[in-house]
Amino acid sequence: MQKTYQELSPKQDFSHLALTVEQYLSRETPLWWVECDRAVVGCLWAGNAIDQITGDRIAHIFLLYVTPEHRCKGIAKALMNQVETWAIAKRFPAIGLQVFQTNDFALNLYNHLGYQTQSLSMVKPLK
Repeated sequence: MQKTYQELSPKQDFSHLALTVEQYLSRETPLWWVECDRAVVGCLWAGNAIDQITGDRIAHIFLLYVTPEHRCKGIAKALMNQVETWAIAKRFPAIGLQVFQTNDFALNLYNHLGYQTQSLSMVKPLK
């Protein structure tokens, strides 16, 4: 999780993300790993959330990460197919996720797979 955020903001300290993992990782939140030559090159962590429009419990992707040297090889797409299979088996009506607007690789993948923008998260820094 820290690696994916570190790419977007290299100087930021993301040690606080360990608390997120501690709070949400469980038997109900599957985590898939992709290895190549005994090294982890990708992962996807999923769980569930409440759709704020419909009130339905939906599958939610907490994290999708593929190392830069292994991108554009179908790994992310295979992980997304895996989470979709899991979500269908769990009878979730939809899958949600959050993506940074500057993450062009992810945005292209999600658009290609049929994901649509439902809302925008906005932030105003305070001084």
